[in-house]
Amino acid sequence: MLDAFDGLGPDERLLGETVRAFAREVIAPGATERDEAERFDRSLVGAMAELGLLAGPFPESVGGAGLSAAAWTVVVEEIAAADMAVAVTLCVHVLHQNPVVRWGTDEQRARWLPAMQAGQALGAFALTEPGAGSDAAALRTHATRLGADGRELGADVSTEAAAYRLDGTKIWISNAPDAERYLVFATLDPALGAAGITAFLVEKGTSGFRFGAHEKKMGIRACPAAELVFDGAIVPAANRLAGEGEGYRVALSALGDGRIAIAAACTGLARAALERAAAYLHERRAFGAEIAELQGLRFMIAEMAQQVATARALTRGAAATRDRGAPGAEVAASASLAKWTASDAAMRVTTDAVQLFGGAGYSRETGVERLMRDAKGAQIYEGTNQVHRGIVADAVLGRGQG
Repeated sequence: MLDAFDGLGPDERLLGETVRAFAREVIAPGATERDEAERFDRSLVGAMAELGLLAGPFPESVGGAGLSAAAWTVVVEEIAAADMAVAVTLCVHVLHQNPVVRWGTDEQRARWLPAMQAGQALGAFALTEPGAGSDAAALRTHATRLGADGRELGADVSTEAAAYRLDGTKIWISNAPDAERYLVFATLDPALGAAGITAFLVEKGTSGFRFGAHEKKMGIRACPAAELVFDGAIVPAANRLAGEGEGYRVALSALGDGRIAIAAACTGLARAALERAAAYLHERRAFGAEIAELQGLRFMIAEMAQQVATARALTRGAAATRDRGAPGAEVAASASLAKWTASDAAMRVTTDAVQLFGGAGYSRETGVERLMRDAKGAQIYEGTNQVHRGIVADAVLGRGQG
């Protein structure tokens, strides 16, 4: 699978070629400048909306393009090959919508999705907290049930809550503060662990909801990230997604798809580094010949190609598992294997690209070091790769299948 379009049917190949042309013409030209300035370009969200990408993997019945999970990996790989930061913005935006499509009421879908698919509203997924990253069940942002009179209902589930008061802090939330809509996970009772977590749709501008520190990141600097602070934010019960205590299931159901998408993004990033390095080996001369003739460097390029091909194969394999309707545990394990492998591949391939460029690779002028910086974060977000190793081990050993 050295060619990104190998093995694709005619429709998927046309999709890939269309997105590749768009990515190279619209996204790639400003990637270095956006990174240097740490500038989020909102116009790119609108451009992707015009191409129908903001809801690509969702059914046409809810305004999506009806793309399969496999076709969606083709899209994400091409966007990431042009700019990983834009790919992450897109993936997070889709990750936010995913639970609304799966768990939302007809009213919530009608109210929430159209503006997001049109690029008028950007979404974010607010799960991570200072003490709850990989261990999401340990989150402490608290949701207090309120009656119609605004008084606390406590744990009395016999009375339907009219609203919820949110108190707590989220960190490393991608697309914040530029996003207009946030899928926020909070607990009704920390003692309940995962069973207390509930999901809420929260709009920017909600009273009691503000932004804290803006993250100064090593990579994907053109994709914003910020802290969210909830200090008595009142969210109507109509904005609760699914039932009380179902938030952990909501999160996990979305993260499986999200991890496949990130694996595709890592594949695109690694491919971009490989392509740049291969071109440079033809351009640079040493000892009277192209350095592409040096066996040691040729072997490095071959191993980089191996890493890209492996990442792509596992990513599309995970997508195929999702498309055939495999059990959730099988999809989760396939997604974890793909995300872990592809992000490690991206880190290795981009590091090797810097090495092959030599001093020019270490300079910000060539943009190769940006690829390496962008790769590092993918080994951490959407679950650290150590967590994913555990998920895969559980699947192999027959644990955690309930």
